[in-house]
Amino acid sequence: MRILLAVDGSPYTQKMLDYLAAHAEWLTSNHHYTALTVQPLLPPRAAKALGKALVDDYHSEEAQKVLVPVQEFLAAHQVKAVAESAVGPISQTIAETADNGGYDLLIMGTRGHGALAKLVLGSVATQVLAESKLPVLLVR
Repeated sequence: MRILLAVDGSPYTQKMLDYLAAHAEWLTSNHHYTALTVQPLLPPRAAKALGKALVDDYHSEEAQKVLVPVQEFLAAHQVKAVAESAVGPISQTIAETADNGGYDLLIMGTRGHGALAKLVLGSVATQVLAESKLPVLLVR
């Protein structure tokens, strides 16, 4: 099974990884993992003032802060994973990557807001559920 892990370095990502570790059937050689982190776009004026090279370096550094611990976790469980990063609208980028990447499942952590909070605040998880055609496993 090809599985996309949407990760952001938050405690919710850690809860998702803890869930995988607690269920050994997820961490087998039968599954092929890709860890994806998406960095939000900087405001256009800020990006222009900073310059492309500095903005690219910033996005790369932020992605590595998220991806390295995930790769270390998976390696500690003898699981190989591809690490990917992208820049763009977070939920849309996750959904498009999931739908267009040949994955069988998307797994992501969520903070577990109540219905009213989701209505008012929205959430990346809620938006991904609305936008993606792929099965999604939310861990909270």
